[in-house]
Amino acid sequence: MPGENLTRAEAQQRAAVVTTRSYEIALDLTRGDKVFGSRTVVHFDGEPGSSTFIDLVAPSVQRVTLNGRDLDVAQVFADSRIQLDDLAATNELVVEASCAYMHTGEGLHRFVDPVDGEVYLYSQFEVADTRRVFAVFEQPDLKATFAFTVTAPSHWRVISNSPTPEPVATDTGDGAPSSTWTFEPTVVLPCYVTAIIAGPYAGGDGELVSSDGRTIPLGVYCRASLAEHLDVEEILDVTRRGFAFYEAQFDYPYPYPKYDQIFVPDFNAGAMENAGAVTFLESYVFRSKVTDAMVERRAVTILHELAHMWFGDLVTMKWWNDLWLNESFAEYASTLATAEATRWTNAWTTFASLEKSWAYKQDQLPSTHPIVAQINDLEDVEVNFDGITYAKGASVLRQLVAWVGAEEFMAGVAAYFKAHAHSNTELPDLLRELERTSGRDLSGWSGVWLEKAGVTLLRPVLETTTGDDGVRRIASLAVAQEAPPEWPTLRPHRLAIGGYDVTDGTLVRRLHLELDVDGALTPVTAWDGEPAPDLLLVNDGDLAYAKIRLDDDSLATALSSLRGFTDSLARTLVWGAAWDMTRDGEWPARSFVDLVLGNIDAETDSTVVMVLLRQLNQAIGELVDPAVRGDVGERAAERLWELTTAAGTSSDAQLQFAKAYALRARTPDQLARLRGLLDGSTEIDGLAIDVDLRWELLTALVAGGAAGEAEIAAELQRDATASGERAAAGARAAIATPEAKEAVWAKVVAADELPNAQQVATLLGFARTHDRALTVPFVERYFAALETVWAERTNEMAQNVVTWLYPSWLADIDASFGVDVIALTDAWLAQLGDRTPALRRLVVEAADGVRRALAVQAVDRAQG
Repeated sequence: MPGENLTRAEAQQRAAVVTTRSYEIALDLTRGDKVFGSRTVVHFDGEPGSSTFIDLVAPSVQRVTLNGRDLDVAQVFADSRIQLDDLAATNELVVEASCAYMHTGEGLHRFVDPVDGEVYLYSQFEVADTRRVFAVFEQPDLKATFAFTVTAPSHWRVISNSPTPEPVATDTGDGAPSSTWTFEPTVVLPCYVTAIIAGPYAGGDGELVSSDGRTIPLGVYCRASLAEHLDVEEILDVTRRGFAFYEAQFDYPYPYPKYDQIFVPDFNAGAMENAGAVTFLESYVFRSKVTDAMVERRAVTILHELAHMWFGDLVTMKWWNDLWLNESFAEYASTLATAEATRWTNAWTTFASLEKSWAYKQDQLPSTHPIVAQINDLEDVEVNFDGITYAKGASVLRQLVAWVGAEEFMAGVAAYFKAHAHSNTELPDLLRELERTSGRDLSGWSGVWLEKAGVTLLRPVLETTTGDDGVRRIASLAVAQEAPPEWPTLRPHRLAIGGYDVTDGTLVRRLHLELDVDGALTPVTAWDGEPAPDLLLVNDGDLAYAKIRLDDDSLATALSSLRGFTDSLARTLVWGAAWDMTRDGEWPARSFVDLVLGNIDAETDSTVVMVLLRQLNQAIGELVDPAVRGDVGERAAERLWELTTAAGTSSDAQLQFAKAYALRARTPDQLARLRGLLDGSTEIDGLAIDVDLRWELLTALVAGGAAGEAEIAAELQRDATASGERAAAGARAAIATPEAKEAVWAKVVAADELPNAQQVATLLGFARTHDRALTVPFVERYFAALETVWAERTNEMAQNVVTWLYPSWLADIDASFGVDVIALTDAWLAQLGDRTPALRRLVVEAADGVRRALAVQAVDRAQG
């Protein structure tokens, strides 16, 4: 929205004038379904006689009082700011406003449960949506204490950062039973991790004893209509394990008096680290059978948010350019905790498959940036929750740990928490502590790893000789490092090389060497004269952040014996190398398809299976030569059906293969199988066709033109829940008619009538239809609407439209749809110029995916 941005320069100027002390916030949640009452009292110090502003986004402001002096609201309030002039040394500001409930997952989100009509609220303040709920100096370095008072219906549960007090009955004058909850002030916090969650949430409670002897109450809650599916004890078990692990590693007790975890509807992210009141995506409440990958992901997410209680909440970045450190540390710490403190001991395999593949992809986009990004304003932050900020940063931290030592790293982190508790820091503050504990000079490391973008590639350079004994031996070995021309930095890597032999059908590691690799070529002499292994694996153990390649003999071994790996991480590194070779156009996409279909049944890690099936779908839909895509896809679907029926009864693989088959089913016979599974005429032993799988099967039928509105309406009647409404929205968007596509456009582009979760489901369904030609009439309309959407929607809602409606699915090298997506993109970018850099970045990223796909399609055609 116009006037809602904030630049870093403005934030620095304000921090030079203002020191915040405390907030007292009173919220009245009994005023109907549009607005709520918000009264804020802020105590802060200022430079006498100076001017500043406080942030507020609200439909109306009734009163602004500064140091007992009423200000003219019409004069001082505009867009998202209240102007404050003639400050005293100590100041009291009172702001009374009517703030708006949101339906976008930002600010104070309001949701009505279709099951029972109950209302649920939750706040989401990161990056800068605290100002949608109360007047606030909206920047992370102006920390303060926060005391909330909330008036709400008496049957609600109200949760905030402080322990929930006993409510007091309150007469609001409307006759409905209401109560007021008066929370104790928090410790000093950044505003974006404060929280209000209110509604008839249900769940369970527990407790644990912190390392300093305190008893910490624990709560796990969700909507009442979902509570029967909430596995409280599993969540509490992961939480307790995380507490014990972090308190020992960080040598610092949990810094808050309680810890609640609330699973909320229509959430935009995976979770949010509100201090002592973490909110989670409601999909983590499993009402149907889910994959093991999803259960592990929930555990990692729980531990990620718990790590933020120290890194982010206790010690907070000064400005959003250090967002990476906040998120990367939590990503690294949560994977470490998952691997060492829970039953998911292969968490680093999951990290290599899921997180690092995300990082490598992001780091090869034209919009890639150094880990320490230049964040000029709030719009820059909003598009920077990306694979660099999370996954590359965590990968680089793991490399740092390998370089300085695990004990030294954690000792430095512990010293950092003690030195900077409840304050704000910048990257050098952490690096100084790590230098003290490790004895390493990190200035050079920071320069090449944190201040330069791009991913390098490591390639073995192997020469062998065969002697009279017939044994092939290593004559010379080196590791070559290559950097892309646009980011030519070569980096030092601490890594390992493994040598594997095929023995009785399995790949067994015979050689292992840990070393430092630096520069363009690093000789490895320790193995000179050794029998050459069947497979040489650079970055064995995945300590380094770099793409890898295999030498020719090793690649041949991998292709013939991939299923012979007994080590899941080594196998995953080979899978990753194969995918990178495909995306980089070094071998045909059809070869990757064949590799996956021939070996995925031997994969033991659920997340790896999930990632491979996603990559398989992308390879067929985007990277295979369009001239043979139909045949390749049909064969792939048949193989997925074979895998489904051959998989273990009720196994994770069975469920994943069934879902993948539904996504790829195209022919009448393939769709008929889906119809049989849905109506019960076809059964697969152990495959439960539960409520969520029914929606996936039905949507696949709809996309194939084998079902429509009547079936969707009937299914929604069976599942008249919020999840059912989202699924129905996606299915309706997939209906293969011009009218259905026009209806999507009317809802998500011409208007903004859907709540965020239904908006995303609708956008995803738009291109799901097998007849992609149905979307051709909307391509030019997409580009014509972009700037209006960006200007008129909240950031989250606008990003969804820009990203998910970009017509990448119409870009083929044979131009069969008569639409030149790249030409249209380039023309639009040219007319956009330097306006709205964040919008420009999203479109440039989408276009880069198309350019890469077209190049890979050409390779597949030439070599296939």
